[in-house]
Amino acid sequence: MFNSLTGILTGKFPQKIFLDTNGIEWEIVVPDTALDKFPSVGEKAKVFVWMQHTDSAMTLFGFATSQDRDLFFDLNKVDGIGPRSAVKIMSSIAREQLVSALDDGNLSMLEKIPGLGKKTAQKMLLALKGKLTLDDSESVVRTVTKSSEFADVVEALVGMGYDRRQVEANVSKIVGELKSTFESKNLTQKEKEDTIFKRAILEFAQ
Repeated sequence: MFNSLTGILTGKFPQKIFLDTNGIEWEIVVPDTALDKFPSVGEKAKVFVWMQHTDSAMTLFGFATSQDRDLFFDLNKVDGIGPRSAVKIMSSIAREQLVSALDDGNLSMLEKIPGLGKKTAQKMLLALKGKLTLDDSESVVRTVTKSSEFADVVEALVGMGYDRRQVEANVSKIVGELKSTFESKNLTQKEKEDTIFKRAILEFAQ
């Protein structure tokens, strides 16, 4: 079985992409949260894949990272969640937010995922709590997202129309870059928030 496909991205649609590999165009089911991680149509892309082969059809599932594919495999281990359901779940919530909800035992957040339901959410929590991991960059995002210290900055930027996931990632990066500056200058909370907010606006404008 193949691990990944590399080719030219020829189409991006809700929960689906097309990838051309030397004249063979593949239709690949992907989570909506992966669409922004892939390059623009017409550019070269690498897709981590898994194929489901049943009596009636073959379906190719794709992911922007191997970590996302691992999460897909983990979700499939939960009773009541199949490949299509796993993609739907991953389309509704970012990986780091899902891992955070599972680690914290946040059943109410899991129940809000479209199509999941209370019973399946409980099964997911029982099967996966404490068993999923985040890489270093995702851990930083989770720390800033959960912390109330800069939550107002995140909400202000989201209120301006910026994508929440991009805002959280950018704010996390900026906080990491300015941490030593904040400590050395002994800034107030408002001064920190203003600095992060202005820096984030500049980065989004580039």
